[in-house]
Amino acid sequence: MSKLTIHYPNGQHPHQSYHANRDLPTPHQSIYAKRGMSLEDEINHSNQYYLSRHIAVIHKKPTPIQLVKVDYPKRSAAVIKEAYFRRPSTTDYNGIYKGYYIDFDAKETRNKRSFPLKNFHEHQIRHMQECVRQGGICFAFIKFTELDLVYLLPASTLIRYWDAQANGGRKSILLTDIQQAGFPIDYQLNPRLPYLQAVDQIIAAKNKGAYHVE
Repeated sequence: MSKLTIHYPNGQHPHQSYHANRDLPTPHQSIYAKRGMSLEDEINHSNQYYLSRHIAVIHKKPTPIQLVKVDYPKRSAAVIKEAYFRRPSTTDYNGIYKGYYIDFDAKETRNKRSFPLKNFHEHQIRHMQECVRQGGICFAFIKFTELDLVYLLPASTLIRYWDAQANGGRKSILLTDIQQAGFPIDYQLNPRLPYLQAVDQIIAAKNKGAYHVE
């Protein structure tokens, strides 16, 4: 079977997307089964839990594509052979929780001491900035895969580090800084990543006027 050719904007390849056919662990299995899952798998698992219990509606954003070549081996089936992404993607997920617009991205690194800012793109940062200006709750999931640690980093902090690069700042965010400014997301069975607890804290800070982007 020939492979589907996908052309990515700016020559960039996105990180691995959710594998729909990956089996979820059964309840009796240890939560350590998470070690084989990607961050997107873990987020999707959690979002499905929140949705099924009417807690939040948060989904992975679809990326529009432009079809270039389609074969029709049968009248009842079409096979996409070549396609282009129409435009660079912004962030990975969006939705609504407690009346608030939620928008976030998910990144992984094998580094143990810092997270490289090059994993983001300028248009993603500006998208987050504009969402926050409109009252949205924006953040980034950052997973240190070698340490099996996940943090939720508010967009305001990420934007500050991003902009500091232009003035001679670091090209990465130290793990210790992420630990100080972000929220650790500890694994559990259901939801796998209980990140809405951290979002609740962001909402509380926002209501006190302590969460904003200039």
